[in-house]
Amino acid sequence: MSNPAKRKGSKAEADVVKWLKANGYPYADRRIAGAQLDKGDISGVNGVTIEVKDHVKLDLSAWVKELEVEINNDKAWTGTVLHKRKGKSNVDEWYCTMPASVWIKLIKGIMKVDG
Repeated sequence: MSNPAKRKGSKAEADVVKWLKANGYPYADRRIAGAQLDKGDISGVNGVTIEVKDHVKLDLSAWVKELEVEINNDKAWTGTVLHKRKGKSNVDEWYCTMPASVWIKLIKGIMKVDG
């Protein structure tokens, strides 16, 4: 892979998969890029869409808009943009961003798939 941005993104996704597996999600895996319907970057966490970002400049609005489409495509009940924090390689120290409508369902424990 010669593109530095793709390498950086692939490494971030691999780091998230490793972190999820270490935290009890043994089926976490990277999705194959280029799917017709984007369902996020990580599979294997039932009902959860995960989009991974490793960018210097934050673009939360665009990332959340992308996540909302992916949650719908994935028929997931929740999801998050997991984005790397500058200078932090441990995923525990990264940020999670989601629309407030997704967050409120999460804290209320509503596990509903919108179809």
